[in-house]
Amino acid sequence: MASTARPRSVVTRAALAVCAVLAFAGFLALGTWQVERRAWKLDLIARVDQRVHAPATDAPARSEWPTVNAADDEYTHVRLRGTFLHDKEALVQASTRLGAGFWVLTPLRTTDGSVVLVNRGFVPPEARERAARTAPEPQGDTTVAGLLRLTEPKGGFLRTNDPAADRWFSRDVQAIAAARGLGDVAPYFVDAEAGPATAQAAPTWPAGGLTVIAFPNSHLVYALTWYGLALMVLGAAWFVWRDDRRRQAAPGGSGENAPHADAARPDHAGPADVRRD
Repeated sequence: MASTARPRSVVTRAALAVCAVLAFAGFLALGTWQVERRAWKLDLIARVDQRVHAPATDAPARSEWPTVNAADDEYTHVRLRGTFLHDKEALVQASTRLGAGFWVLTPLRTTDGSVVLVNRGFVPPEARERAARTAPEPQGDTTVAGLLRLTEPKGGFLRTNDPAADRWFSRDVQAIAAARGLGDVAPYFVDAEAGPATAQAAPTWPAGGLTVIAFPNSHLVYALTWYGLALMVLGAAWFVWRDDRRRQAAPGGSGENAPHADAARPDHAGPADVRRD
């Protein structure tokens, strides 16, 4: 049975071509953007790894606070010196490889009079009270080394800090400082590194050195996905073009091989069919 499909109109073909070009260009641009993001992410990972393993340097002083930023400073290995204000510590809910519990954030009054919050480490629920902890609290002039971290304002995922109830879900430096009546506080905190390893079986609380450094890097998968969609658009465009060519070549189409309309009529009357009376 002969196909009844007719060739698409010029307007339809033009509209399909424009849509195909826009879709192809869009998917190609998104794929290229993901390739560029992947290069940026790999460079960031390399820079952070270098900062973490570099020798400790002095933490940014008060004059440098306005310029502290994530791109240049986060996870820098720093050291600072001062006196801990243990009575003004804050407990921030945490989930670590040691289980669920709290980070112990303790203000450190530095030698220049400013304050830096120090995450001294993790404690389980049974060690949230200072008297229940096994590690002695540093007293007097103390030197701390660790990784510089930027403040975590507002709260955690779907959980908002509640300063009035002293419930903290993120390490919001300014909010914790205000709740503790502290002024002249650095816009960052420091994750203290782990203390010397010991042979004792039970860990000491708080346990430092639990910073998790992880940067999701799925940009290659995303790039391949966008490029794959671009190829699918090309395939669909070729299929439509081939189908349109077939329609034009089919009987009744507008191509050069289409039979003349008169030849297709079964009741066409030629000269021999004229009846003479």
